[in-house]
Amino acid sequence: MIPYGRQSVSEEDIEAVAAVLQSDYLTQGPVVPRFEQVVAAYCGATHAVAVNSATSALHIACLALGLGPGDWLWTSPITFVASANCGLYCGAQVDFVDIDPRTYNLCPQKLETKLIEAERAGKLPKVVVPVHLCGQPCDMAAIYALGQKFGFKIVEDASHAIGAKYQGEPVGDGRYSDITVFSFHPVKIITTGEGGMALTNHPELALRMRQLRSHGITSDLSKMLARPADEIWNYQQFDLGFNYRMTDIQAALGVSQMTRLTEFVEKRRMIAARYDAELAGLPLQTPWQHPHSYSSYHLYPILLKLDNTGLCQRQVYEALHAAGIMVNVHYIPVYRQPYYERMGFRERYCPKAEQYHKATISIPMYPSMTDAQQSQVIAAIEKALWV
Repeated sequence: MIPYGRQSVSEEDIEAVAAVLQSDYLTQGPVVPRFEQVVAAYCGATHAVAVNSATSALHIACLALGLGPGDWLWTSPITFVASANCGLYCGAQVDFVDIDPRTYNLCPQKLETKLIEAERAGKLPKVVVPVHLCGQPCDMAAIYALGQKFGFKIVEDASHAIGAKYQGEPVGDGRYSDITVFSFHPVKIITTGEGGMALTNHPELALRMRQLRSHGITSDLSKMLARPADEIWNYQQFDLGFNYRMTDIQAALGVSQMTRLTEFVEKRRMIAARYDAELAGLPLQTPWQHPHSYSSYHLYPILLKLDNTGLCQRQVYEALHAAGIMVNVHYIPVYRQPYYERMGFRERYCPKAEQYHKATISIPMYPSMTDAQQSQVIAAIEKALWV
């Protein structure tokens, strides 16, 4: 069986985690800030806030930007539900912008059209969440220009994209956004088991997110309110925060994994290049890459062109599973989920997103994949398409 994704854990990773288990700190000790510093330095950002998941990072990012009841958050429909749910967690309303049919990312042209309409209706978004799907960055310069014109904040959902580059610079540097969020789930580019991180160049946003990740509490004496001298006050709660902290155990794995980030991305790109070459000529489209982007290739979706084959997407999907190739679908449009349909969203709301969903399959992509395994995947795709 060949999975669509798999973590790569080395002996050095195991030793790093074991060292923490033998130390005095298991939760938030010295390794969490070390991990934050390593990621921030790699990306060229000023501040990093490690948390227990990218979902948590998205939530506190939105809260730090002041998203709340009466506000709107817009995002792509082709993403995991967390990119939209974070707005609902804040009491805001959520809407979706259709995708670019080449990159599968949020389309800046459709965003502009929707913004013009929303401005007339008095319903402009407070936050827009572009999603760097599969590791390919969105057109952030265009989205940023619209943010400056229409006054919305930007949270990059880069859960797929640590190690990616946009216009030659690392995703996460904050040139075109207020906050960038990474995921360290096991199938992502690097892993901490579970975990996430929010990066920003704004100290006030970093401070707010740090407080929100730990119950809304601070132990910084300079920020605490004065209390009677005979009372002991070693922390104070200022906000209704959350227990979103990352542990030193997770952070140790993250620090170790970061030493191989470049290697991981380069291997993924080699696998993608071989897929590009050997799948050419089949009734499918391989992932198109924008010339301004350098994808980290978290995923490799193939868009099936089945009009003349007599097949449907499900038949190809099931044939590959039967052959031991555990392909997946990334993603069902968020607004088609039953929870969102109960809000009034209906089929065909974002036509390009639905065309993508009905025709794509994510095939195996992970850095420890062998040449033989990739050959097996390619042969199975050829057979499934009756070529």
